[in-house]
Amino acid sequence: MTAIRVAREHRRMERMSERDGNHTTGTGQEPAHDCGDEHDGVHGDGHGTERGDGRGGKRDGVHGTERGDERGEEHRDEPGDERGHEGGARLSPEDRRRHRRLAAWRACERVLTRPAMDQRLGERLAALAADAGAVYDLEERTDLYGDGVVAELERRVAALLGFPAAAFFPTGTMAQQVALRCWAGRTGERTVALHPLAHPEVHERDALTAVSGLRTVHATNGPRLPTAEEVQDLAEPFGTLMLELPLRDAGFVLPTWDELVAVVEAARERDAVVHFDGARLWECASHFGRPLAEIAGLADSVYVSFYKSLNGLSGAALAGPRELVEEARTWRHRYGGQIFQQYPAALSALAGLERELPRLPGYVAHARMVAAELAAGFAASGAPWFRVHPEPPHTHQFQVWLPYNPEVLNEAAVRQAEETKVALFRVWTSPLPAPEGLAFTEVTVAEPALEWTAEDVHAAAGEFVRYVERVERDRRNEKEEARTAG
Repeated sequence: MTAIRVAREHRRMERMSERDGNHTTGTGQEPAHDCGDEHDGVHGDGHGTERGDGRGGKRDGVHGTERGDERGEEHRDEPGDERGHEGGARLSPEDRRRHRRLAAWRACERVLTRPAMDQRLGERLAALAADAGAVYDLEERTDLYGDGVVAELERRVAALLGFPAAAFFPTGTMAQQVALRCWAGRTGERTVALHPLAHPEVHERDALTAVSGLRTVHATNGPRLPTAEEVQDLAEPFGTLMLELPLRDAGFVLPTWDELVAVVEAARERDAVVHFDGARLWECASHFGRPLAEIAGLADSVYVSFYKSLNGLSGAALAGPRELVEEARTWRHRYGGQIFQQYPAALSALAGLERELPRLPGYVAHARMVAAELAAGFAASGAPWFRVHPEPPHTHQFQVWLPYNPEVLNEAAVRQAEETKVALFRVWTSPLPAPEGLAFTEVTVAEPALEWTAEDVHAAAGEFVRYVERVERDRRNEKEEARTAG
C-alpha cells in the first residue's frame, strides 16, 4: 500500500463520509482547511485515467471533486429540525448526524478553529460589513468587471509577493489552469511536471487535460515534494514544474529552504519555468524563515487563495510577469471568470490580508505546541498507537492518525464536544486500501487555539481517548445485546 493510493482512496471515502459529517477535521479537518479549514483525503469519482508517471509507467487516475476548501468540514449545514427541504421529506440518518455535529461544534466554548463555513449567513454578512470600512473606502463606487476594489486587491497582492502584476480569479482552480496553459504556450511544451497528490491531479476532474489539453508527469510518488535529483532525472521533457506549497494531501509538508532552491534550480537547468501552487503560501514563511516575496520570487508565477488561511469569502490571485498576467486576464474572460461585480469577495480578501496574514506566524508557532501536547496526551492516556504528522508541523495544519474506525472516532469527537463543550477534533476518515481500524484527521490551529495552554491540550487529548474507549465499549455491548436477543 503506497502513500499515494492511501491518500487517493481517503478522498473517495471522505466524500462519502461527508454526507454524515463534517476537511480537515480538526478543521476536521479541512477537511481542512483551506483555516477553517478552508478548507482543503482524496475524493474520487470512480473514473480511472492513465497518466504518464515520468518514468514511462502508467497510473490509475482519480478525478476529485471540490468541497468548499475541498474539505468536508466546510459544509454549510444548519442544525435544525428533521424535516427536509424537498416536499417535507424527513432528513436521512446521515443528515441528522451531520446536523448533530455542527450543532455540537457551534455550542463549544473551546475549539482549535472556528471555520467561517460554520457561520450562519447573517453572521458572515455582519462580519464583512463590520470589517470592510477598515480596509477600503466604502464611499467608492462598486467594482465593474475587475476595477475598483478588485484592482486594489490585485495591486496589494502583487506588492506582497514581489511581482509586477496580479490578476483576481473567482476560483483557484481557474487561476491555476490559466497559468499552466499560458506557460505551455510560451514554452512550447504542453507537459507539466507536478506531484500526483497536487490539487490539479486530485481535485479538478482531469481539467488540465480535458480543458487545456495539457499532460502531466511525476518526478516522484513519495509523500513529499520532489528532490532536485528527481527533477533532473525525470525521463521526459516538461515545460513547467508546478510545486504545491505546502503539499496538503501529504500532510501539509514542505521541503527545507535549501531543498526548495535546489529543486527550482534543477527545473531551470532543464529550461523549464516554475509555478507555485501557493493556495496556502501565506503560512509558509515561518518554516522557510523568509519573507513572502523572497519565497514567491523563486518562481516564475504564483497562485494564492483568499478563502483558505485568510478566511475570505472566495477567490484567488495569479501573480507573475506583467505580460503573463495580461494574457491570463484574456483567458480568464474565455474561461467565464470575467465577473460583473466581485466586491464582497475582494473586500473579504483585503480584510484577510489585514487581519489574518499577520497572525499566521503565531498560529504556526502554537501549532507546534498543540501537536507536541497531543502526542504527549495520547502517550500518557495509553493510546495503543498514534501518529502526529509532520512532527513538528510545517504550518498551522497537520494530520493526526489513530488505530480506530472513523465511526468510533467521530462519535467520540461529537460526544466530547456535546458533554464538555470542548472540540478537539472534527472529522475522521479512514484511508483505503489500508488495514481496517485506521483513521486520520486534519487539525487546524487558528485564533481560538491561542487560548489553549499546553495543559489544556494534554488534558483534552487524554479525555478524547477515554471517550473513544467508552464508544468502543458501548458498541461491544450493543453487539452483545443484539446477539443474545437474536
